[in-house]
Amino acid sequence: MSQAVSFQAVRSQDRPAVLVTGGAGYIGSHAVLALQQAGFEVVVLDNLSYGHRELVDNELKVELIVGDTSDRPLLDRLFASQNIAAVMHFAAFINVGESVSDPGKYYRNNVLGTLTLLEAMVAANVKKFVFSSTCATYGVPQAVPIAEDHPQSPINPYGMSKLMVEQILADFDVAYGLKSVCFRYFNASGADPLGRLGEDHSPETHLIPLILLTAMGKRDSISVFGTDYPTPDGTCIRDYVHVSDLANAHVLGVKYLLENGESNAFNLGNGNGFSVQEVIDAAQQVTGRTIKVVACDRRPGDPPALVGSSAKAQKTLGWQSQYADLESILTHAWNWHQKRHG
Repeated sequence: MSQAVSFQAVRSQDRPAVLVTGGAGYIGSHAVLALQQAGFEVVVLDNLSYGHRELVDNELKVELIVGDTSDRPLLDRLFASQNIAAVMHFAAFINVGESVSDPGKYYRNNVLGTLTLLEAMVAANVKKFVFSSTCATYGVPQAVPIAEDHPQSPINPYGMSKLMVEQILADFDVAYGLKSVCFRYFNASGADPLGRLGEDHSPETHLIPLILLTAMGKRDSISVFGTDYPTPDGTCIRDYVHVSDLANAHVLGVKYLLENGESNAFNLGNGNGFSVQEVIDAAQQVTGRTIKVVACDRRPGDPPALVGSSAKAQKTLGWQSQYADLESILTHAWNWHQKRHG
């Protein structure tokens, strides 16, 4: 049952739990599911500004605390009343364009909200933290595939806000012994293979759901920003990683920290990319529908290719992607969208 202010847990207080902030959102909800499947107790904190209460109540069936990471008194009560062993943090704003037009919103939530959470953790002696970071911290790539030692030079406030948190985490490790895993992932995509969870942003800005909404007739067309890039078909190439694979990596990250792993950062991607046109073509095959495309000018700051190397995560955490092929990603997303929006 969802609870807004009281913390009478519906689980055993004797078993440590993982607190998942933003656990009612896209990647966070999949991480909750993966944690449950791995045998962890889970508590979700989400302000529901973008998350979906019904997914937590009906699909995940875990305790939902409705609140914000910037609310220190709430956090103190939460940590005092729950047996929390680690925190998995997804509660961030993610719209790159909005971060440019409204940077204050992003620095308040993504940086100050996270800082408040970390200070509450230190006060409660909870010192294991898995952070949802992003490849946007790298900025325009100097080479691909991108490895973790690539220079970090964000070109928008969203990426900068994530990089600031990474620096805060490094400082908190030195000062307080708080150990963290930062996952810098590329284009999260797909949906739970069994159709229980999926991507549902409002407004929607991600390519694959926009393509599928067009296939469903919910949109007239899909805009392709730039058809003259130095790529085989002229459209941007991106590294699409299945959300369930991302979720499994986060479980491995928690286990790594609970086994006394040192603070570390890992890329999560498939190591190969697909162009925008390839995604559209594959979506037409999966859906069996024609998708109208409108060619537009390039967007400022969009690099021709963003592809990540996940060799470090594979070696250190034993992570392997199960759904690296575009057909699986699109099929799972299509099944979800038909269930959600059909």
